[in-house]
Amino acid sequence: MVDMTKCGIIGCGFVGTSIAFSLLQSGLFQEIVLLDVNNDKAQGEAMDLSHGLSFSDPMDIYAGDYCDLEDTGIIIITAGAGQKPGETRLDLVHKNVEIFKKIIPQITKYNKEAILLVVSNPVDILTYVTLQLSGYPEHRVIGSGTVLDSGRLKYMIGKQLAIDPRSVHSFVIGEHGDSELVAWSCTNISGVPFETMCHLRSNRSPEPNYRDDLEEDVKQSAYEIIEKKGFTCYGVAIAVKRICEGIVGDEHCILSVSSILHGEYGMDEICIGVPTVLGATGVEDIITLDLSEDEQKDLQESVTELKEVIAGLDL
Repeated sequence: MVDMTKCGIIGCGFVGTSIAFSLLQSGLFQEIVLLDVNNDKAQGEAMDLSHGLSFSDPMDIYAGDYCDLEDTGIIIITAGAGQKPGETRLDLVHKNVEIFKKIIPQITKYNKEAILLVVSNPVDILTYVTLQLSGYPEHRVIGSGTVLDSGRLKYMIGKQLAIDPRSVHSFVIGEHGDSELVAWSCTNISGVPFETMCHLRSNRSPEPNYRDDLEEDVKQSAYEIIEKKGFTCYGVAIAVKRICEGIVGDEHCILSVSSILHGEYGMDEICIGVPTVLGATGVEDIITLDLSEDEQKDLQESVTELKEVIAGLDL
């Protein structure tokens, strides 16, 4: 029996430690174990985080090994090579697949009942790889998908319209990467169509290429951040916290995580980010959006690109 108040984080780089910091403040977990190939690094991060526990909810946070994951409810995997300036997420695939071939068997050696949450890039491919290597039930292998991308989109729309981004309802779907797309046909602001709100807030219709420009800004966000500071960490940490809230709280919330599809959107045997109902058991349902013909075509192209990469992997 796993303990859903216990979380494991594999990988103590910028992303893993930012996630640990975000989860420490969330109050979701009573215990967090940090694992890293450099155990001293994991110990140092655990010590640093622990020194703030007098200002937060009670928690035990420590560095451990794979055996410490035995009763862990959620295992978050951030380990792998990071994206460097000029690299795409897909450029990382072969390096990180080899790393996952070492990590996943160690997890399953001690725990076969957790929910595995993949954050490492390319997240859709590594979610698929994790599913294949782990033998876990499909509903318990989840990738962070396009949750962060959707959050970036909502922020940008909200900023443009001077609207609280929490009132923006829209999804970025497909690959967490260059082939992702915005489901504009389903985008609204608290039920008001996007174009209508643009007119209401600016007294004019949006520019002809506004959608394309905004979509490109979302795609380029990570590249711009990496160019300026070398890595991204805070946005994804908050997105992962939100995913964990949905699972631990059994919220039945809808987030665009990545999981295996079986016929949804006409796709099969691929993990991509699409709206998904999340609860205590992991993935409950895949939500099929009513996409336009062009959006469906773009989604197919995104999936085709990912499948071509997967076909070249030695699994």
